[in-house]
Amino acid sequence: MQINIKGKHLEITEAIDTYVRKKSERLVRYFDQVQSIDCVIAKEPNAYHVEFIVDVAHHEDFIVNYRDADLYAAIDLAIDREARQISEHKKQIRNHKHPQ
Repeated sequence: MQINIKGKHLEITEAIDTYVRKKSERLVRYFDQVQSIDCVIAKEPNAYHVEFIVDVAHHEDFIVNYRDADLYAAIDLAIDREARQISEHKKQIRNHKHPQ
């Protein structure tokens, strides 16, 4: 799985890179057909804008945006939203294949 991290108006430090990669790897536990994850972190005047784009096999990309004054909180909350979307998608696939 490929993880791409890009910064806008912000330098991606080793600490940020490591943190995003560690948190992003969590998404594969929810759904094993994750092919790539793109993370764009933009510095805004009063906050950080974090966007995750997750490419999943046989489905459109899952996109999550989150803004917060704390960069690490924004990353955590965006990953949580992404995990929820992916879990729901997996649940839909499972229910579609095995209807009760």
